[in-house]
Amino acid sequence: MRPEKNTIISEIKTRVDKTPFVLLTDYTGMQVPQFNELRNRLGEAKAEFRVVKNTLLRRALKDSNLPDLESYLQGQSAVVLGDTDISAAAKVLKNFTAEFQKPKLKVGILDRAVLDAPQIMALADLPSKPVLQAKLLGLLLAPASTLVRLINTPASQVAQVLKAHSEKGETKAA
Repeated sequence: MRPEKNTIISEIKTRVDKTPFVLLTDYTGMQVPQFNELRNRLGEAKAEFRVVKNTLLRRALKDSNLPDLESYLQGQSAVVLGDTDISAAAKVLKNFTAEFQKPKLKVGILDRAVLDAPQIMALADLPSKPVLQAKLLGLLLAPASTLVRLINTPASQVAQVLKAHSEKGETKAA
């Protein structure tokens, strides 16, 4: 194999090793303005859209010990690689595909598990990771805030009774 191909495979492998997910698409029929628009939208979701040769991607996935996508590596392939949130990238792909009918989602890998297109579309319908984290935090804090309120209620009632009693005593003394 030529040295430049090894360099490309190494670059793809490094990027695949750093990302928590890989989404494989078929970009047949997409034009340059559509590529640019999709790249911009994915960039906002902290993901990137890269055209790769099937043979080079196959080799990089194998070198990274990721599942074999041999049956999906046909035709014109591009990958979506992200830094954090698969649901944000999937949402961008879903909305873009609804608008332009391209690219076609083939398959994905999340935490070394293969996901088919319907499973990825289900992830697109989920709220983003920060929203889910905020909801979870709210659920975890709700019992604690209720407990604090219940504990403080009797103390504040006792304080109010003592204050009323002392004010009552001051009025009698005067």
